Amino acid sequence: MTKSDTRILAPQPGLPAPTASWHDRKGLVQIGLLALLLLAPLAAHFLGHVYYVNLASRVTLVAMAAVGLNLAIGYGGMVSFGHAAYFGLGGYVAGISAYHAFDLTPVIGWPVAIPGSDSMLAIWLVAIVVCGLLALAIGAVSLRTTGVYFIMITLAFAQMIYYFANSWPTYGGEDGLPIYLRNTLPIVDTNDALTFFLICFGGLTLSLALTSRIMKSRFGAALTMARLNDTRLATAGIAPYPIRLVAFVISAMITGLAGALYADLNGFVSPTMLSWHMSGELMVIVILGGVGRLYGPLAGAILYVMMETLLGGLTEYWKLFLGLVLLLVVLFAKYGVMGWLAGRERHE
Repeated sequence: MTKSDTRILAPQPGLPAPTASWHDRKGLVQIGLLALLLLAPLAAHFLGHVYYVNLASRVTLVAMAAVGLNLAIGYGGMVSFGHAAYFGLGGYVAGISAYHAFDLTPVIGWPVAIPGSDSMLAIWLVAIVVCGLLALAIGAVSLRTTGVYFIMITLAFAQMIYYFANSWPTYGGEDGLPIYLRNTLPIVDTNDALTFFLICFGGLTLSLALTSRIMKSRFGAALTMARLNDTRLATAGIAPYPIRLVAFVISAMITGLAGALYADLNGFVSPTMLSWHMSGELMVIVILGGVGRLYGPLAGAILYVMMETLLGGLTEYWKLFLGLVLLLVVLFAKYGVMGWLAGRERHE
């Protein structure tokens, strides 16, 4: 990167520096959200309420999937309506691997026999690689378009994968694929609800740390400039296309890993994880929490799952209230829950 690149990507001197109080408020909100997510299931575990521990695991994994989407939408300006493809594909990697490990049959028999595995580490690695390769292929095509065309192409690819899974009888088709035994990790008991939650919590914190590190790097500065003004970035000698493509692939990998864990949580994977409804849920979570906010997906996931659990127990029309909340956020709090709690970012 040349000196001219650095000048263009550096913060502009006219922008006011954030105050110490703003930093303190933002940090307190972030710590508070993580503490709430961690302490609530710990309390539920000691009180013997396994259901609420599993509910916290669901919040964690949905938030993790939304962290991946937020990297594409919030930081890269790539409004993907097909991230359910990676979420569901990660789930199917876990389900198919566990299915063959249970039946003692190979996943692929020719030209090289590849056995199934119930090892989470192996499944996570495969899920990340497979989702990354799929995102590389989809992104290579879709990122040559912008706006509504990009949205529709990502949706089209995701629906193609959905209908393929829906018509694949080997792995249950539209009925889905059960995971009879939860996949394993060395040393720890993954069947224990609290242990599994801590695994999910670790995945979420790592995904947040990775996103933060990316956005504080020169690559993150280039991605931000590609979102704000790709012509100016190109003038600096940096092509926006590969920057966006790499971010899109990383985004899919994070979402795919969340999907693999989500399938293990439910003991089941089905085409529902691949449908456009799931893409819409992830997008709603990002918007509720705050687009382009690091902890926005976590705040949005907590609000979404709590509304689903509390209001869903009272009425089947709970999404009407979700729609009203989303409308209020879009109209009066466009920076989401995080913007309301922590205040506006310096660049907003």
